Amino acid sequence: MIQLFMSFYLHILTSELSKSYLTLLRTKELHALITKTPLACDAFYATRIVCLYSVNGRLDYGRHVFDKTPHRSVYLWNSIIRAYAKAHKFGDALSLFFRMLRSETKPDNFTYSCIIKACSESFHRERLKLVHGRALASGFGLDPICCSALVAAYSNLDLIEEAGKVFDGMPHPDLVLWNSIISGFGYCGFWNQGLLLFSRMRNSGERPDGYTVVGVASGIAEPILLNIGKGIHGFCLKCNFDSDEHVASAIVSMYSRCRSMDSAYLVFSSLLQPDLVTWSALITGYSQSRDFGKALFFFQKLNMQGKKPDSILIASILAAAAQSTNIRSGIEIHGYVLRHGIELNEMVSSSLIDMYSKCGFLNLGIHVFHILPQKSILSYNSVIWGVGLHGLASKALEMFEELLDFGLVPNESTFSALLCACCHAGLNSVGKEIFRRMKDEFYIKYRADHYVYIVKLLGMTGELEEAYNLILSLPESVDSGIWGALLSCCDACGNPELAEIVAQQLLDNNEKTAYKVMLSNIYAGEGRWDDVKKLRDTMTANERGKLPGLSWI
Repeated sequence: MIQLFMSFYLHILTSELSKSYLTLLRTKELHALITKTPLACDAFYATRIVCLYSVNGRLDYGRHVFDKTPHRSVYLWNSIIRAYAKAHKFGDALSLFFRMLRSETKPDNFTYSCIIKACSESFHRERLKLVHGRALASGFGLDPICCSALVAAYSNLDLIEEAGKVFDGMPHPDLVLWNSIISGFGYCGFWNQGLLLFSRMRNSGERPDGYTVVGVASGIAEPILLNIGKGIHGFCLKCNFDSDEHVASAIVSMYSRCRSMDSAYLVFSSLLQPDLVTWSALITGYSQSRDFGKALFFFQKLNMQGKKPDSILIASILAAAAQSTNIRSGIEIHGYVLRHGIELNEMVSSSLIDMYSKCGFLNLGIHVFHILPQKSILSYNSVIWGVGLHGLASKALEMFEELLDFGLVPNESTFSALLCACCHAGLNSVGKEIFRRMKDEFYIKYRADHYVYIVKLLGMTGELEEAYNLILSLPESVDSGIWGALLSCCDACGNPELAEIVAQQLLDNNEKTAYKVMLSNIYAGEGRWDDVKKLRDTMTANERGKLPGLSWI
């Protein structure tokens, strides 16, 4: 009779614990029931209880169960490590992993896969390489699960060469590994390598699936690649992958990045229930294509359907309102943000500051900044950009010193904003000092936009030769925007001799239309009409044309 009762009792427990989700109350009841039986020390039941507690967001309860279980299986170790990793408590997950290495139970391929992903998500490159070495020493160097995780992790950290080495070390890669490396090259911007791998995969006899197509499409990010994108879309239609929502969303995103919004909308409208990612891809595409009216229209349509946009989409639509200088739309979105209680989100608040500043309502942007309980470098950058664009360079410098006093670390965008503010105010010596501190004090590498601002600052204050020598000293191929900045300074300062030298650099790089017009205007200002005619004769009708100015009124 007792044996029959125990059998029935175990059957009830097992059926309950097999469910992927139970409420916290029900989980506690089952846990209490188990502790009153000999099963309290069983690793199988402990593993299920840990999983259920972690699903309900009570990692502390799950950790208590783990600590009280004497004989821990690899599944129990994996469940608690995975729970910490999913909760983004990467330090705890790594600590448990290294503790597991010292225990009697050794990690398996799923343990390594989980901890590799945790290293990637915590942006810890050196720790990832250490875990990779441990995996090799443990005999998982050719394990497909470990290798797929390594390829994805290295790709996410922009270590695409290391990802390629892991892939090349596999004699017979499976579909998951192929998808990981193709997605990795696409994510890192090497679309051509991704396509070559896609062709190599098909030639090897491996059949691609929807995830393969998503990986290939992720690298198509420029309008010049539109025809290649259409080829990928054609392949989707041929293989009937277009009915997959995830694939369709990737195709919409691809067309949006290529500024082909008619094609993006065509794919979008073919979906019965587009998800939030697909809506975001379409709205962001319209915003980036400067069709702000449609971006705002589809955002309103999204809300009317009862879908709740995330912070990334709200930031995107606020950027559209800022670019269109449509303060009414911006205020409506701000109202939506307040109603849904997301005004304290870092990305949203920074976008609000930016929107108000660009629409000419700087005081409202500063007000949004001041009511933030915790200010990040992102919000400081936004307000520095705003006050700088309004010519308040001294206020921008004051905000910079304030963020340093709060212990925040400036980044590339911070110095772009400061240099821009100095340009607007003509603060030559201050701008030079900011430029120097960026590298010498904060060890931040200069980007093209930083050089553009310092060249403008030098050029507009008459130091054209110094600006020219600075450009000549750059070790890498000089971005056309830097030469363009110097050419505009030559135009403003009336230096046609240097302007000709700079313009030749731009023309050699096939940067033609705008700079030819600028050089022509410089010649005209000097009364060199023969040179104007010669230059104009080399220009096409489209190059000579000019977009008409439009008034809001």
